[in-house]
Amino acid sequence: MRIFAVASALLFTSIFASVGFAQDSTNQTTDSVVQKAQELESKLNSSDTVKEISAGLLQPIYDLAQYMAHPWFYWAAFAVMATGVVSFALQLVLTKFLLLVRMKMSMTEILSDGLGLLISLTGLVLVTQAAAQNSTFTGSPAAVVSAAAVGLIVGFVFYLWGQKTEFKAAKDAKIIQQDSRPRM
Repeated sequence: MRIFAVASALLFTSIFASVGFAQDSTNQTTDSVVQKAQELESKLNSSDTVKEISAGLLQPIYDLAQYMAHPWFYWAAFAVMATGVVSFALQLVLTKFLLLVRMKMSMTEILSDGLGLLISLTGLVLVTQAAAQNSTFTGSPAAVVSAAAVGLIVGFVFYLWGQKTEFKAAKDAKIIQQDSRPRM
């Protein structure tokens, strides 16, 4: 919650600073937002209802995690997360660069690929952390390297598939744009 409060305060500060509000006013606003967020966090953390909701959300996930805590699960999860990281990173760097050269880039696609990369990278970190604590997966170099290799190969295949899809969409948008121009 504190991270959320600080991030919100920084965003709020940057918005007001960019439109020309005085720095003192912005700092006071930031301090106020952080203070209110901390008060809200304290109230929520002490609420029995919020504690019950939190436990209700987390318990099925904990139960599933305990049931699935096998090296093969961590191998598969690591490979899937590595696939996402490779695919989305290549989409963001290579495909968007090629589309930029052709002047057919979609901000929605950039945000979507960025979110996919963030989710995959976060998942990869969390899977690795959970595997290190609950499994023998990270203790087996062969398992880690094979999962990473599968993730790399499958991620590259998904990248090629996504690139083809984006190029087709850009081409189709160009055709639609040309058809909508008035003819003389």
